[in-house]
Amino acid sequence: QVQLVESGGGSVQAGGSLRLSCATSGFQYRNRCMAWFRQDPGKEREGVAYIDISGDTTYYSDSVKGRFTASTDNAKETAFLQMNDLKPEDTSMYYCAAGPIYSKCHTDVNGYRDFAYWGQGTQVTVSS
Repeated sequence: QVQLVESGGGSVQAGGSLRLSCATSGFQYRNRCMAWFRQDPGKEREGVAYIDISGDTTYYSDSVKGRFTASTDNAKETAFLQMNDLKPEDTSMYYCAAGPIYSKCHTDVNGYRDFAYWGQGTQVTVSS
């Protein structure tokens, strides 16, 4: 069955770094957009990083650009989110998500409703 398993969350001080992983199985990993979202209680999921698995093109929200880097290990079918210079406002539950097969991040997905598969989330807490 489809599985996306995030790991790597935790508690850090402002300015610190974390690397999130999203190990996938049960679906074709290549040829789709993978993304990282975050969500606070009572708020809508916010897309922060997107990567085209075939091509490695990446996109970022303004709030994380220059600090977060999305990457992929296609052989292991695992996506990563390197988060540097973390800020207290980055505190959130982080989710990885898989877009539809053959989706391109820039043109075929618009918001969280366009993503087909989701992980269970991993908590990131940044203290000041």
